Amino acid sequence: MKRILVVINTLGRAGAERALIEFLRQFDPNRFMISLYVLTGQGEMIHEIPAYVTLLNRRYDDSPVYGRAGKRRLKRKIFRALFCHGAFVKNIPYLCLNMYAMLKEKRVLPDKLLWRVLSDGGLRQKERYDLAVAFLEGGSAYYVADHVRAEKKAAFFHVDYGKAGYSRRLDRDCYLAYDKIFPVSDSVKDSFLNVYPECADRTEVFPNILDRKKIRELAEVPGGFGDVYDGFRILSVGRLTAQKSWEVSVGAMKLLKDAKVRARWYVLGEGDERGYLEKRIKMLGLEEDFLLPGAVENPYPYMKQADIYVHASRFEGKSIAVQEAQILGKAILASESSSEQIENDVDGILCAFTAESICRKATELLRDGKKRERLGKAAALKSQSVHQAMDKLFELL
Repeated sequence: MKRILVVINTLGRAGAERALIEFLRQFDPNRFMISLYVLTGQGEMIHEIPAYVTLLNRRYDDSPVYGRAGKRRLKRKIFRALFCHGAFVKNIPYLCLNMYAMLKEKRVLPDKLLWRVLSDGGLRQKERYDLAVAFLEGGSAYYVADHVRAEKKAAFFHVDYGKAGYSRRLDRDCYLAYDKIFPVSDSVKDSFLNVYPECADRTEVFPNILDRKKIRELAEVPGGFGDVYDGFRILSVGRLTAQKSWEVSVGAMKLLKDAKVRARWYVLGEGDERGYLEKRIKMLGLEEDFLLPGAVENPYPYMKQADIYVHASRFEGKSIAVQEAQILGKAILASESSSEQIENDVDGILCAFTAESICRKATELLRDGKKRERLGKAAALKSQSVHQAMDKLFELL
């Protein structure tokens, strides 16, 4: 049997982590021995991994990564990692050099610095694998490149390399150690190769894998919106992080309210920006209009019940939430960063990433039921080939 190791940064409830669960389900346990290592050793989605996957973490915390309590625990884990295998001392020059570069560029990203320390403070293994997979950029990519012995190595990339704040200096050219690099979309591939042009011959798009049948089944179970409301429901799903720039969506909801559009906007997700967004929502008087219910285990009944799905972010790789909304046949409004996933006015609507543009396009869509129906039907017809994607990985073996 082939021995495969998969490494991911966390297992919190987010898009890439949901894609990982489905990715693991594609392996035949009669042919492969699958091991999983979660770099931070934390995340509630651990209970969804297939039974045949061996978790290598000696101690694991299933608390949510993005909640307040989970964040405190995560900080303690990071602090402990600083002193494992001399990780902090070894990386003092690295931390100083990159912090100086970030300060010079006026863009300080502490999480990008800490991934290197977490990687070097991670579990040390004697096993040799047939294939090692880094399922996320950052920590897992550093860990597999530096600390895993394997015949072949593959790295997945889910975000725009430059816009997410990565650099060759930060990565220490780790991607040169990989036999295959799998960006999730053509735009993610282009941004990566703009920095690593010598990796062109080993870089190939590997789309996110989703179980269409299961998503549709989960959309039918009891759940979804629990409030009594007879206006339009707008839904978004995603982590409450700076990348998503939710304050622009909050601004769009303010404009919708001022224009007398009867709508409520719900965002399912958790993250560092919750406090800031709650203050912003209160300041604009949107406490009953822009709601943050938090992360939920099953977002699909909400998607099914919503009138439109909105995905507005400053930059994007390939949004899993958009794919899920397409599977459920929802009318989707997205910012132009999602142009690779949506054909404007064919299977969704694209808009500029401004509160004014989002408000204007959302108003048009909410007031045109026939258009919502047409776009939703076209979105549901989008397909993906799971087998073709997995064949790209199996070729390495």
